[in-house]
Amino acid sequence: MVTRHPMRLRLGCSWALAVVLLATIEVVPTAAQDAPDSAAETPDSVEAILTVGADEDSLAATPLVLGSDTLGFLYGSTGLLDAEERARAVLDRLQELRVERVPGESVRADLERSPPLVLAGDEPVLAVTPADARGLGMTLSEAVVAYQEVVRSALELPLVRETPKELLVAVGLVLLVTFLLWLSWRLLGRAEPKVADGITRVVTSRISAIRVQGVEFVSGDDIGRSLRVSVWLLRWVLSLALLVVYFPLAFWFFPDTRAVADRFLEVLLDPLQEAAWAMVLYLPNVLNIVIIVVITWRGLILLRAFSVALARGRIKIRGFYPDWARPTYQLLRVFIVAFAVVLVWPYLPNSDSRAFQGVAAFLGLLVTFGSAGAVSNVVGGVVMVYMRPFAVGDRVRIADTMGDVVERGILVTRVRTPKNVVITIPNSQVLGSHLINYSRVAEDNGVILHTSVTIGYDVPWPRVHEALLAAAREVEGILDEPGPFVLQTALGDFTVSYELNAYTKQPERMGGLYSDLHKQIQVAFAAAEIEITSPTWHAVRDGNQSTIPPVRESEPDPTNPDLGPTGSGDEPAVT
Repeated sequence: MVTRHPMRLRLGCSWALAVVLLATIEVVPTAAQDAPDSAAETPDSVEAILTVGADEDSLAATPLVLGSDTLGFLYGSTGLLDAEERARAVLDRLQELRVERVPGESVRADLERSPPLVLAGDEPVLAVTPADARGLGMTLSEAVVAYQEVVRSALELPLVRETPKELLVAVGLVLLVTFLLWLSWRLLGRAEPKVADGITRVVTSRISAIRVQGVEFVSGDDIGRSLRVSVWLLRWVLSLALLVVYFPLAFWFFPDTRAVADRFLEVLLDPLQEAAWAMVLYLPNVLNIVIIVVITWRGLILLRAFSVALARGRIKIRGFYPDWARPTYQLLRVFIVAFAVVLVWPYLPNSDSRAFQGVAAFLGLLVTFGSAGAVSNVVGGVVMVYMRPFAVGDRVRIADTMGDVVERGILVTRVRTPKNVVITIPNSQVLGSHLINYSRVAEDNGVILHTSVTIGYDVPWPRVHEALLAAAREVEGILDEPGPFVLQTALGDFTVSYELNAYTKQPERMGGLYSDLHKQIQVAFAAAEIEITSPTWHAVRDGNQSTIPPVRESEPDPTNPDLGPTGSGDEPAVT
C-alpha cells in the first residue's frame, strides 16, 4: 500500500499533523488559563514539541536529533548563538551527560533565571527563550516544563541500539586489529636487529672513530652501541604508538563503547598535552642544563685524554711528573663535576622549594659530620701524591710495617709484607708516620745491608775483617762498587763487635740477601778457624798471659794492605 500510493500517504500525514496542531492550539490556551504555572497539566509536552515544531511556519525550527531519535525543536537564538549552534551545543551536552550516566531524575528547571534554565544536576543543558515558547505555542513556564521532559527522556534513552550482527562484525574487526597489532610487533622485533646492523655498518664504515689530534675520544664500538640503543628505543616508541592507536580503535567498533573511544584519546592526550606544555615552558631550563652537561662531559673527555698523554710521556710539562697525571685528573674531575652540579642546581624543577632545600641541607650535614676521617685521609692522599714519597712496587717501611706498596689510593695505602700479608694503612697515618723508601735509595747508590758479629780479643782484627769481606763477596746481589766494608762498633767486656756493611740495589730481596750473607759468614769463619762468640762466653786463662793477640808477619791488614805485616807473637791458649 505504501509503495503504490506514496502521495496518499504524504497527504494523510499532513492532514494528521494539521489536526494535531489545531487540537494543540485549542487545548494549550485553555490549560494556560486554568493553571499557567502547573507542570502536572501538560502531560503531552514532549509530543507537543514534536508536533508543533513540525508544522511551525512563523519561526524557523531546528530539530534536536540524537542518534536516530528526534527529541524536539529549538526556535530562535540566544546571545551570539543561532538556533543551529544552540542545537549542536545542547546535543553535545546531552551526549556527555549520557556517557557519564547522569540519571534522568536529576533533571530540574530553574525558573528564577532569565532566561529559565533546564539543568541536569548542577550542569545547565539549555536555556528556554520566549521564541521557543512562541514556537511551541505555550507560555514560557510550560515550555520550560516541556523541555525538561525532553532532557529527561534523552538521558533515559539507551546509549546505542545494536543487533547481534553488529556485535559479530565488531568482534571480527577487533580480532583483525589485534592480529594486525601482533603482526606489527613481530615485524618490528625482527626488523630491529637488521636495521641496527645495517645502520651501524654504514656509519662505522664512514666514521671508524672520533679523534682529535691523534687522541681517540669515541671509538667505533661506542658509535655502534649508541646506534643500536637508538634503534631499540625507536622500536619501543613505535610499539607504544601502535598500542595507543589500538585501544580507541577497538572500543570504537562497538556502538556501546564508541563514546568511551571518543573519550579515551581525550583522557590519554590531556595529561600528555599538559606535560608537553610544561615541557615547552621548561625548555629554556632544559637547554641550559644540556649545554652545561655537554660542556662538562666533553671537557672531562678532553681532560682525560690530556692526562693519559701526560702519564705516557707524550706531553711533557716542566716540573710535572707523569705519575701525577692520574690523581690530578681525578681531583679535577671531582671539582668540575661539583661545579657543574652547582650550575645546574637552579634549573632543576622545584629547586627553590623548601622540601628540596631541606633534603639538600640534610645531605650536606651528613657529609660534613660523617666524613671527617675520610676527609683527613683524602687530604693525606692528595698531599702524598705531590710529595711523591713512594710509588707502587717500592719497598718501604711505614712506622713498624715493611713491605712492597701494592696500591696507593686516595684514602688508603696497601703494603704487602715479606710474609705475603697485605696491610691497609689510612693515608692520614702514613702522612703522620716516619717513612723509609728503600727502592728510592737503591736507585742512587744502593741500600746498605748490615749485620754484626762478636769475636774474642784473642783473634786478630785483620783476620776478622778479611773473613767478613770474603763472606760479603760470595753473596749474589751484593755490589762490588761501592764495595763492602767493616766497622768495629764496640769493645765489650769480653768480645769485640764487628759490623759488616754491604751495598745492594735489590731491596726487594732484602730478607734473602741477609740470609745468604749470614750463611757465607759462617762458612768464611769456619774456613778461617775463627769462633764466633755470640752470645757472649767467658774465657778461662792464666792471669800471667797477655790478652794481646799475636799477629803473624805474613798477614797484611785487610782494611789497609799498604801497611804490610803487623808483627808476630804466640797465640794464647784459649779454652
